[in-house]
Amino acid sequence: MHTTTGNADPTELAKFAALAHSWWDPNGPSKPLHDLNPLRLEYVERIAGLASAGRASAGRAKKQVLDVGCGGGILSESMARAGAQVLGIDLAQAVLDVADLHALEAKIEVQYRAVAAEDLALERPAAFDLVTCMEMLEHVPDPAATLAALATLVKPGGDVIVSTLNRKPRAFAVAIIGAEYLVRVLPRGTHDYLKFIRPSELARWGRGAGLELENLTGIAYNPLTRAFRLSPDTGVNYLAHFRRP
Repeated sequence: MHTTTGNADPTELAKFAALAHSWWDPNGPSKPLHDLNPLRLEYVERIAGLASAGRASAGRAKKQVLDVGCGGGILSESMARAGAQVLGIDLAQAVLDVADLHALEAKIEVQYRAVAAEDLALERPAAFDLVTCMEMLEHVPDPAATLAALATLVKPGGDVIVSTLNRKPRAFAVAIIGAEYLVRVLPRGTHDYLKFIRPSELARWGRGAGLELENLTGIAYNPLTRAFRLSPDTGVNYLAHFRRP
């Protein structure tokens, strides 16, 4: 399905589609996603309580989770393993095909669809307990519109969790010069510094969409050990937790 909003960059989609064949290789170009995933899941579970939902009695419904910009499904599968009912959406069909195949082989129940968040918001407003959108906002032409769609998709009282990169010189040095050119843990051209998003901008867009910002948490990376950890420093990568009143 093609987006009716036009809020997608074909160049960006092609960039990630080219990585589809190696998405689940823990030592391939997507290695940073594999390394970062446990930390993302820890943050999500702390906020949304997916693990407790998964261990609930049979009479209690699983949490409905939407993973926007899911790629090959690394986080989507992890949230499903934790007990959630997960729908992953993306506009790069090649990576969705990989996600479908991997979930089938791993015997994990995850649904995937090629649909834009803006289109799904028209189809299924207020349908999800939790909406996640990791490292995608800096790759779309209008990130504020995408955040507004996430706000529409989540139920009142539900949570929206996004991660992105801060538009500060240090982020340019770490995420582009360091990660793409020096350490080479990311393919060159993965990021465009001018598309990075300051927390103040993200908070403003969230307020405009009717969301309340609950938490900002930085992600620190040690290039020597290639280990990630949560940090109060939001100067490079950061996670934002919003709640819909």
